[in-house]
Amino acid sequence: MPTILTHQVPTVSKTPHLADPDKNPSFTKALFSGDIREDLVFPFPVPSEADREAAAAILDSFRGWAKETVDPRKHDHDGKFTDATRAGMAELGLMGLNIPEEYGGFGASAMVVNRVFGEIGAVDAALAVYFGAHQSIGCKGITLFGTEQQKQKYLPRCASGELIAAFCLTEPGSGSDAQAMRSIAIPSADGTHYVLNGTKIWISNAGYAGLLTVFAKVPMTVDGKPKQRVTAFLVDAHAPGVSVGQPEQKMGIKASDTRTFTFEDVKVPVEDRLGDVGAGFKIALEILNSGRLGLAAASSRGTREMMRHALEYAKQREQFGRPIGSFEMIQRKFASAAADCYASDAAWMVTSAMVDRGGVDFSLETACCKIFASELANRTAHDTMQIAGGIGYSKEYPYEQFVRDARINMIFEGTNEILRALIALSALQEPGERLKQIGKAFKDPLRSIGAISGYIAGRAKKQMVKPEFSKVHAALKDEADMVAEVVQDLALGVESVLMAEGKAIIEKQFHQERLANAAIDIYMAVCALSRATAALEATGGDEAKAAPDLDCARLFVASASRRARRAVRGLSRNQDARQKAVAQRAMESGTLCPEVPIG
Repeated sequence: MPTILTHQVPTVSKTPHLADPDKNPSFTKALFSGDIREDLVFPFPVPSEADREAAAAILDSFRGWAKETVDPRKHDHDGKFTDATRAGMAELGLMGLNIPEEYGGFGASAMVVNRVFGEIGAVDAALAVYFGAHQSIGCKGITLFGTEQQKQKYLPRCASGELIAAFCLTEPGSGSDAQAMRSIAIPSADGTHYVLNGTKIWISNAGYAGLLTVFAKVPMTVDGKPKQRVTAFLVDAHAPGVSVGQPEQKMGIKASDTRTFTFEDVKVPVEDRLGDVGAGFKIALEILNSGRLGLAAASSRGTREMMRHALEYAKQREQFGRPIGSFEMIQRKFASAAADCYASDAAWMVTSAMVDRGGVDFSLETACCKIFASELANRTAHDTMQIAGGIGYSKEYPYEQFVRDARINMIFEGTNEILRALIALSALQEPGERLKQIGKAFKDPLRSIGAISGYIAGRAKKQMVKPEFSKVHAALKDEADMVAEVVQDLALGVESVLMAEGKAIIEKQFHQERLANAAIDIYMAVCALSRATAALEATGGDEAKAAPDLDCARLFVASASRRARRAVRGLSRNQDARQKAVAQRAMESGTLCPEVPIG
C-alpha cells in the first residue's frame, strides 16, 4: 500500500488562476512593442518553505510507491494501467492535488502541481496523461468557473479519485477551430435541462471517466438574430444517451485510455451548465492554459530521464578504445539538451509563479512553455535513440518507447502550429491597434500633429535606443545585451510587417511562425537569465560556484538569440512566395516534386 499523504498543502493565493488577457499585463505581448517587463520574470521564484516541504513529501511518497508499483513497459505492452496503479494514485491523494482544500483536495500551488506533474511524466508518460487529463483539464473548469453547488457536488469525489474526469472538446470536424463545432445543446421548453447531441473524439481517460466537461453550441437570439454560442456543461458519463467507443490504438502513451464519446438526446440539468451561455470558448482557453503548463513540466522532466539513460549508456559503451561519451558529436547532444532543459525548467517555474501570484496574463507564456518543452522532449527522444545506436531501435530497451511516447506532446492541447499562431496574433493586437490609430491620424494630419509626432519620436527612439535589463547580474551583461538587441529587432520587425501586411497578417502564417519563434526564444532566454542571476546571487557572485548554471544559461542565450535574430530577419528576407508555389504545386498534382529523370 502506498503511503497516504495526510497533511494539507497551503494554497498560495486565493486569486483565481485566470490569465484574464483583457485586464492583466503580459510579458510576451510587451515584447512585440519592444518592452521588457522584468517585474514579471524577476526575481526568479523561490518556492516557499511550505511548498518545499509539500513537494518533498509528495515526491518521496510517489517515488517510493512508483518504484514498487509502476511498470511503464508493462503499461505500454498491455495498453492499460494495472488496477494497483490507478488505486495507488488515488490513495496517494494525487488525484486531488490542485483541488482546493475545502473540497477535499490538497490545494497545492501551481509550482508544486507542475513539479509533481513533471515527476509523474518522467516515470510514465501515459500515467502523466491520466493525472493531467483528470485535474489539469478534466475538472479544472469546476475549480475555476463552477458554482458553489457544483464544487460541493463534484470536487470532493474528484479529489478522492472516486470520480475520474475527462475534457471533451475535439470533434471529427472541429479541433482548434471551435466555430466548426457541431455538438449542440438545446434548452428544454420548461427551462429545466438541455438536450445534448454530438460526438467528441480523442478523449483521454474516456474508459475511466465518470464526469465529463463537454462543450457544445447553444441556440440563442442576439440583437434579434438567431445565433449559436459555445457553452460548457458538466455531464454524467453514465447518463442515458451517453455511449463510449472502443479504445484507440495509438502509437504511444498506450495505457492512456483514449476513446470517442457520442451523445444522443442526453438530458443535462440546467444546474450542470458550467458558466454562462456563450462563455464556453473562454472557459476552454483558461482550462487549457493550466494543462499546457503541466505538459511543459512533464516534457522537461522527461528530457532529464531520457538523457539519464543515454548518459549511462554513453559512459559504458566503448568504440575505438574509448567511451562514446568522449566523442564531441555525442557531447554536443548532451550539452544542447542540458542548456535547453535548464531554460525550459526555468520557464515553467517562472510561469507557475505568475499563475500563483495572480494579476498576470500568462496565456502566451504557457503556450511558449508547452511548445518549447514538447519539441525539446521530442528531439531528446530521437537523440537518445541515436546515442544508443542499434539497441535503441529494439523493443528490448526503453529508447523506442521514448520516441513513441514523446511525440504526442506536440499535438496535445493545441498543436504547436496553432499555438504559434495564437502567440503571434494575440501579441500583434496592441501594436496593430496603435498603428491603426496612427493611420487615421495621417488622414487628418493638421488635427493630429501631436499623435503623429509622438509616433515618429517613439519609432526613432526604438531604432536608436535598445531596451535594457536592470535586474540581470552583471556577470551576465553580454548575454542580457544579446537578448535586449533581439527584443529591439522584434519590435521594429513587428511594425514593419504590420505596415506592409495590415489585416492580411491574419493569413500570413510564415510570418506568424517567425514572430512566435522569436518570442518563444526570447522568453526562454529571459527565464534562463533570471534563474542564472538567482544562482549567482546565492553564491555571492562567485562564478566558479555558479558555473553549472552559468554555462547552461550562456549556451542557451547565445543559441536562442541566434535563432530569434534569424526569425526576425526572415520577416523581410525570405522565400515565402517560392515555398507557397512548391507547396501548392504538390497539393494540386498529388506528387511532392518533379520525378527522377529515369525509368
